[in-house]
Amino acid sequence: MSKGYRLTAATGIHKGDREYQQDQVAVFTHPRHIGCMLAVVADGMGGRSGGRKASDQVMLTAQQLFERYAPETDDASAMLSQMVQEAHIVIKLTAISAEQEPHSTLAAFLINPGGDCHWIHAGDSRIYHFHANQMVRRTLDHSYVQSLVNRGELTEEEAAVHPQSNILMGCLGTESDPPQETHFIPQLRPGDTLMACSDGVWHYFNNDELGSVLSSLSAREASEFLIEKARTRASGGGDNLSLVIVKLEPLNDRR
Repeated sequence: MSKGYRLTAATGIHKGDREYQQDQVAVFTHPRHIGCMLAVVADGMGGRSGGRKASDQVMLTAQQLFERYAPETDDASAMLSQMVQEAHIVIKLTAISAEQEPHSTLAAFLINPGGDCHWIHAGDSRIYHFHANQMVRRTLDHSYVQSLVNRGELTEEEAAVHPQSNILMGCLGTESDPPQETHFIPQLRPGDTLMACSDGVWHYFNNDELGSVLSSLSAREASEFLIEKARTRASGGGDNLSLVIVKLEPLNDRR
């Protein structure tokens, strides 16, 4: 790649203090186009089998659509929207045979060979964009407490410890169509980092902490550190954790 950076990626997943792992995370590299990748986090909900079935369907749908995606001719944003809608429909179909209602969040970002990036999310799994240690942007959760923050009724700090912080206003597999928030980054730069993660991770960190970790550690080291630190801070009450980190490392950076 002649853009002055190389892509490095790492995923992390941990059961936390839950009995079952219902999160799923993956990085797909395009089978035909170098420098094209799709990162996906899905936080499944709905009992032992339901949540895992839901997050599995997100991953299957994402992989199938991405393998057919042609970056030079296809609309990345449309493909991501199709991914949300198709996974939502399939999850609703699996609900017929599951003992509890399967639902899932979805947070996904796609990097094209040209260095542009598209993302989409539904639910409270987040995507963060940092440059060095500064947050450029993050997704806003489709949750009850985020709606209170948006209206100025809660601060971000109050929302983090609110007793109803786990109530979602939208996700995949529900009766109503899932929300689809998209964002476009025209050109990624060396020093940029993208992270998608479930609430089992982001719940335990503020933006400054994330920026510090992501800028000072490699993708693999940051992934391991954030899971370990979140586990400590959860004090035995932690949710499933999943994250994917993609760093655009300058080519002269030898770390």
